[in-house]
Amino acid sequence: MKWITKFIGFLGLMSAMASATCPAWSSGQVQQEMSGLNEKLSQWDQSYYQQGVSEVSDATYDGLRRQYNEWQRCFHPSEKPQPPQLATQGKALHPVAHTGLKKLPDSAAVAQWAKGKTDLWVQPKVDGVAVTLVYQQGRLAKLLSRGDGEKGQDWTEKAKMIPAIPVTLSGPLANSVLQGEVFWKRDNHIQKTMGGINARGKVAGAMMSQSDSALLNELGIFIWAWPDGPADMNLKLDTLAQAGFPLTKIWSTPVSSVETIAMLRESLFTTPLPFVTDGIVVREAIEPAGQYWLPGKATWVMAWKFPPAQQIAEVKGIQFTVGRTGKVAVVLRLNPLQIDDKQVKRVNIGSVKRWQALDIALGDQVMVSLAGQGIPRVDEVVWRVSQRNKPPLPTDKMVTPLSCLFFEVWCREQFIARLAWISSPEVLNINGVSVRTWQQIQQNLNLRHIFSWVTVSQEELLKISGISSARAAHLWQQFSQVRQQPFKQWLIAFGLPLPRAVFTTLPDSQWSQLVARDELSWQKLPGIGAGRAKKLVEFVNHPQIAALVVFLAEQGILGFTGQ
Repeated sequence: MKWITKFIGFLGLMSAMASATCPAWSSGQVQQEMSGLNEKLSQWDQSYYQQGVSEVSDATYDGLRRQYNEWQRCFHPSEKPQPPQLATQGKALHPVAHTGLKKLPDSAAVAQWAKGKTDLWVQPKVDGVAVTLVYQQGRLAKLLSRGDGEKGQDWTEKAKMIPAIPVTLSGPLANSVLQGEVFWKRDNHIQKTMGGINARGKVAGAMMSQSDSALLNELGIFIWAWPDGPADMNLKLDTLAQAGFPLTKIWSTPVSSVETIAMLRESLFTTPLPFVTDGIVVREAIEPAGQYWLPGKATWVMAWKFPPAQQIAEVKGIQFTVGRTGKVAVVLRLNPLQIDDKQVKRVNIGSVKRWQALDIALGDQVMVSLAGQGIPRVDEVVWRVSQRNKPPLPTDKMVTPLSCLFFEVWCREQFIARLAWISSPEVLNINGVSVRTWQQIQQNLNLRHIFSWVTVSQEELLKISGISSARAAHLWQQFSQVRQQPFKQWLIAFGLPLPRAVFTTLPDSQWSQLVARDELSWQKLPGIGAGRAKKLVEFVNHPQIAALVVFLAEQGILGFTGQ
């Protein structure tokens, strides 16, 4: 099952994180970096909890909060992890405290929590703003923000402007305390593909705004607790539904196994919903009396969040890779992180120009997500360390389309990239030759240029450690068969700067015909302008290209023997 795969991936991630080293900072830099991040986190706490303004996404805030706590573990291990600063302007006392939810990381932790518990129910963890509703003598007397769990702000007047919140109740709920989530109503929201859309921040902003927000008409209420209500969950759900809170009954499901919990979590992650969610809540039907509820002390309820679509990672290394044409790409080496069921350790951010525009240095925190086909990408830099430590750029001699046709120590990477390109199915189609194979061959046989493998013998391949006799025979056979490839495939292998579509209509069948062309002759071919024609003339007359042509002619390769 998919949740098992994710659990195994999580174990691998935890193992990798356990072996991660702390930053090698001086005491002065530790003070500088931690103070700077702590100040920013405090600023975001104040904006959110006091003004209802969410300055950053939940993923950014949560990731940087974890990073700060990790630094604390590294440099001040005796101190407890710092929680969010929940201080609010709220002075209204909750009749029953908000306990909050302990967030469990994986199915094993859920199984441990559920051990010995009965009558468990799963609900979506609706992403909004937690509130207390107080009904007295059938009327809504108060609606309080969660605040710090014991005291919150009085939002009663705002509650009267939200059509989804009943102003009057009768029956068992006429005198009751309810806890729930004010949320932004959506149509067919799929969490896995749409993400959080900053729903919590929008709701908080509407509730804290001094003016009447049009968004109030678009808010709903999901009741997730009725302290001191009926012990029978079905009775509780029916009563809430009849009173005007139908969502709790619709989205509460009894469960009896961790497997069922995991299946429901996956379903809620991928199913269209009327609200934004960030996980599931699992709760026991039997709860302590409300007088015993305390912030952070709930044992009868927990949360299992969805896998994040984005995660923050620290940049541990910056490397440059050189492709076959000399194009330099920048690769970030990251502290390992888990996104969905994929572990990410490296991410290619593209060109040197983009790296410079992003201004990424060692120690920075970057937001990573998965693009199409599960390829990791950097979305943004969310935190920059004060000391900007960056590696020097590669030398300019590495970035030309005609460099590394012949091997030199400084261009090993581009040389191997050329070999990998030549052996690919769309070029010479040398079956069974990976980048690692080319590295082995080059390390042991010291290929002089990109076509030297044509003359490699089976005996030479047998001497390479890690290549069996059967594999050596296969490689030699592949190298031998390539001699029969058409002339135009060899031109592609050279990297002749001709559009791929033109190769099919190119009338030339001998290298001598290409050399005889001038710029005007090249421009007579479809799609060839003056600029490309000039490059083609320079290419076919380049001394190293000419040397390779002589080599292929000596090997009897069709199309080159007439030189």
